[in-house]
Amino acid sequence: MYKWECLVCGFIYDEAVGIPEDGITAGTRWEDVPQDWFCPECGVGKGDFDMVRLPLDAQAAEPLAPQAPDPVVIIGSGLAGYTVARELRKLDTAVPILIITRDGGEFYSKPALSNALQSGRLPEQLVTASAAQMAEQLAASVVTGTCVERIDTDAQCVYIAGQAQRYSALVLALGADPRRPALEGDGVPAIITVNDLDDYRRFRLQIGQASRVAILGGGLIGCEFANDLGHAGHAVTLVDRATWPLSRLLPEPAGAAMASALTSLGVTLALGATPVAVQRKGAALQVLMADDQELEVDYVLSAIGLAPRVQLARSAGLEVGSGIVTDACLQTSARNVYALGDCAEVHGLVLPYVLPIMLQARALARTLAGQLTPVAYPAMPVTVKTSVLPTVVATPLGDKGAWSTELLGHCDRGMAKVRAVFHDPERRMQGFVLMGAATGEKAELLKALPDWR
Repeated sequence: MYKWECLVCGFIYDEAVGIPEDGITAGTRWEDVPQDWFCPECGVGKGDFDMVRLPLDAQAAEPLAPQAPDPVVIIGSGLAGYTVARELRKLDTAVPILIITRDGGEFYSKPALSNALQSGRLPEQLVTASAAQMAEQLAASVVTGTCVERIDTDAQCVYIAGQAQRYSALVLALGADPRRPALEGDGVPAIITVNDLDDYRRFRLQIGQASRVAILGGGLIGCEFANDLGHAGHAVTLVDRATWPLSRLLPEPAGAAMASALTSLGVTLALGATPVAVQRKGAALQVLMADDQELEVDYVLSAIGLAPRVQLARSAGLEVGSGIVTDACLQTSARNVYALGDCAEVHGLVLPYVLPIMLQARALARTLAGQLTPVAYPAMPVTVKTSVLPTVVATPLGDKGAWSTELLGHCDRGMAKVRAVFHDPERRMQGFVLMGAATGEKAELLKALPDWR
């Protein structure tokens, strides 16, 4: 967003504010102002005079003229950012909302990135609404391809391209970045991560057909990509230091069932293996293990977890732990600044899953609308989208207790039916794992689980 100055009379056109009385909405760039528009000060037509972009230092000296009242500013256009905007708009049809995103602002299902191949969807088919369509649906301004440089919590403004934008409330829905493996070798820069739609577009173009792909990390995303790439005909090797896949979510017998299912799909499992280097070998890549094993592949995909984006918050002086620390109402350590989603640490937990994000967004929308609302977590199952063995996990919060796992048989397609239940020392159920046909028991078992918070 920039300000432009009429050389005839000095009138300032502010793209962030627009001229609503002339039908030019906030966020309208200068090139999109109608050609038949006239300067409100001197009456010169747009085509008859020049506008000059003000120097950034001149813009920085003066905050953007705020809309009245100042908008709720949401940084981030992922599920968290767009959902809190949607829920707030249901409760308040008048409050101005400004969404700022470094991405393209399209609305899409991020979880679908790890199973789109099997479903036959191209990257563009994952998009359900463009940024312009989202702006229209939400009656909001959506500014894309833009990074917030800093936050001034005392002045209640954020800085974009050196300009200050005031806020009545600031929502940090910053998301998380994929963790990069600490490996040696000249092949490390070629390691692929997939964290958003642009990443996925590049990934699909890179891998082509029938490639050899090593996936580093046998957690939820790693297993889902292994399932998806395996179904699409790629030669997949899943590499993980643990001795069974999904080791942080599943007890070992259930992990063994997942290992068997992935193997039946043609996925090679390199479990209990620690990669130490990735080196180039001609057009291929070579993954070297600590035990001197070598794996030659065409591509290496890293899926070893996410790191909440906290630098912007830390630079603003906000309290940061594993994520941006909030109270139960999602307020950070600064007045009128909130955080949710993958970047937030709520109740001491960072929960990068759909259900907690939706619950956070609904609670925060009510708070922003004037009704202070703490977020409450029921038991929240996570679905692992491995079609070779569908799995639902309700993770126990504590580790005091024990798992009991039953193999209930196999369906007519050979898919295992597994039920694992976690009981605390008082024999109260605190979590479960359901696999295959047993996933149909989810609703019944959820009734017996206590709320998380």
